[in-house]
Amino acid sequence: MTAANKAVSIERLPTGFDRWDELLALILDAFAYMNGVIDPPSSALTLTSENLAEKTRAETVFLATAGKELLGCVFVAEKADYFYVGKLAVAPTAQGAGIGKGLLVAVERFARESGRSILELQTRIELTGNQRAFGRLGFVETARTAHPGFDRATAVTMRKVLG
Repeated sequence: MTAANKAVSIERLPTGFDRWDELLALILDAFAYMNGVIDPPSSALTLTSENLAEKTRAETVFLATAGKELLGCVFVAEKADYFYVGKLAVAPTAQGAGIGKGLLVAVERFARESGRSILELQTRIELTGNQRAFGRLGFVETARTAHPGFDRATAVTMRKVLG
């Protein structure tokens, strides 16, 4: 059964969540296609179940689930005048079913309820498909930056102003 055939729910990370190994596996599976494509490697590769749990204490997290199955996640960090959207991940078997878009809709609703009107994210320079996908969702490129130690742009910063 594909994600398109399942009832998908998108909710904030529940109190008492303890499925850190599963959440980590979801993120690593979703980001695996980047291995050997982006340089430097994704920061997802530095995640552990322990530091992922710690990250959820500092950031707001939304999960996409079908029953007990984790299908996607997104992390939202509060900045001075915007929310930073990170670790948007959809299980490879569920991609193309609108789950990523649904997660971003939840983030937009959360931002509005929190009095914020700007979302920001970064994607890698090599991931032009991601840049186009975020562009279709209303994000526009605002900067290109280099990771420490690189003399070329490695990331594209994109912003969405909520109407």
